Amino acid sequence: MTDRPRRETETHERSGGEDLSPEVRRSLESMVSLQAEIPEDAFTSQTLGVKRAGSGVAIDDDGLVLTIGYLVTEAETVWLTTQSGRLVPAHPLALDPESGFALVQALDRLGLPGVALGNSGEARRGDPVVIAAGGRRPAVSATIAAKREFAGYWEYLLDEAIFTAPAHPFWGGAGLFGADGRLLGVGSLHIEGTNEEGETQDVNMIVPIDLLSPALHQLRTKGRLDKPARPWLGVYSGESDGRVVVAGVADRSPAEAAGLRRGDIVIAVGETGIASLADFYRGVWARGSAGVEIPVEVVRDGRSLWLRVRSAERAAHFKRPRLH
Repeated sequence: MTDRPRRETETHERSGGEDLSPEVRRSLESMVSLQAEIPEDAFTSQTLGVKRAGSGVAIDDDGLVLTIGYLVTEAETVWLTTQSGRLVPAHPLALDPESGFALVQALDRLGLPGVALGNSGEARRGDPVVIAAGGRRPAVSATIAAKREFAGYWEYLLDEAIFTAPAHPFWGGAGLFGADGRLLGVGSLHIEGTNEEGETQDVNMIVPIDLLSPALHQLRTKGRLDKPARPWLGVYSGESDGRVVVAGVADRSPAEAAGLRRGDIVIAVGETGIASLADFYRGVWARGSAGVEIPVEVVRDGRSLWLRVRSAERAAHFKRPRLH
């Protein structure tokens, strides 16, 4: 594999940011730390933990904070901490499973200016950028190392993610800012990747801000996208030697009910052959909306086997946040 996730506590990259522009410095004032507590019986508690910490960035003057979804999925309690140390309760307002973004609304006056959103589509490889986390952690001066497709093992796909280097050691929900101080994206992962010269390097995978703009109004007013949900199987997969291999299945998921097993090699969805994770996900999503039956061909113990998976909506398995 060319992309290997790293845990946030495992890495200690060098930090910089001493020569930041006034525009970037003003934007960094809108970064917050975020702590979330999740019930022990939540669907994601075993994989993501019951105590999660990361960052977010205020995107309006009324306490609306943009972060990465896994930090607040099924969160029962959320607290934001400003750069000055002020602690503010918050409510998880919206999750967008397609982009991975989440919106959190402060329940008390946050008192931070909303940062301006940039145009991530205009960002280019080699552009200088700044990655910043909440709290008093230093910002990292970096460059855009690549812009390319990214497929995650949890049924997640971006047509064009942003990859930056050096990697920020506290990437979850970190803000990516251009030289003009505008927000270009939000940090999702720290991975070990291979650049265009074939060299291995640690990079942050950033969700581009352009994915937020068309969805922002629906997310802040309805808490979700106003369209049918994608079909979800509940399968964790990876690529190995040019094959898509099932690494595990979620408990109580459609994949478990259909009999998918760890070690199965996925070779087709319906009549469409599968050569990559992106092929797999696009093949599933092309069958219709959540609830549609997905015919999947796998190789198990050297033999071909067809399974029919009755898909579901991922969010239907999540606990809904309670407004305090």
